Amino acid sequence: MKVLLLHAFPLDERMWEPQRAALAEHEVIAPRLYGRGQTMDDWAGSVAGETEGDLAVVGASMGGYCALALARRAPERVRGLLLVGARPDADSDERRAGREDTIELIRNEGLEGLWQMMLPKLFHDESAADEQLVYRDADALVSALAAIRDREDSTDVVRASSGPVQFVLGEFDPYVSPEEVSEFDVRELLGAGHLVNLERPDEFNEILREFVGRV
Repeated sequence: MKVLLLHAFPLDERMWEPQRAALAEHEVIAPRLYGRGQTMDDWAGSVAGETEGDLAVVGASMGGYCALALARRAPERVRGLLLVGARPDADSDERRAGREDTIELIRNEGLEGLWQMMLPKLFHDESAADEQLVYRDADALVSALAAIRDREDSTDVVRASSGPVQFVLGEFDPYVSPEEVSEFDVRELLGAGHLVNLERPDEFNEILREFVGRV
């Protein structure tokens, strides 16, 4: 089974290094998502065109939104979805306003300002963080925020999936709670923030192996 790993904002594909050994028996594809168009559907179309065959798709946060767009575009190829710190619905007005605030922060304070704002949200234990994983193109990050902000509601995609779908959330994730996705299969990792694959890699890798084994 091919495993497609789709990274979170504002990081890039290097965030998946702690998962490589756990997926050693599988073909792993971990593309960079920035620069693939203006919308999440554009991104999904680009990723679909670069890959072949059936996919077990793992998406973290922004990557989860791309995974859902891919499942909408090519449901016959997406054999399962593992959504990490992602939510199936579209942004509310409040969250859309928050995206705009973050865009302005990047424009005014640059990547350092962005990192300082996001660090306590991404990690409950900030010692697990590595600023070197931040993607260093501010314009690309602004475009990514716009794509996240304007994405479609994908609740219907999750409900219609014929393969396994699982949400994985950190206990202290500020962006989505287990209650908000309680309709679906949810695993919560205690003591973790938004990026559980980096903060709790061993526990997450067990979940990852179980998921791929079910696809």
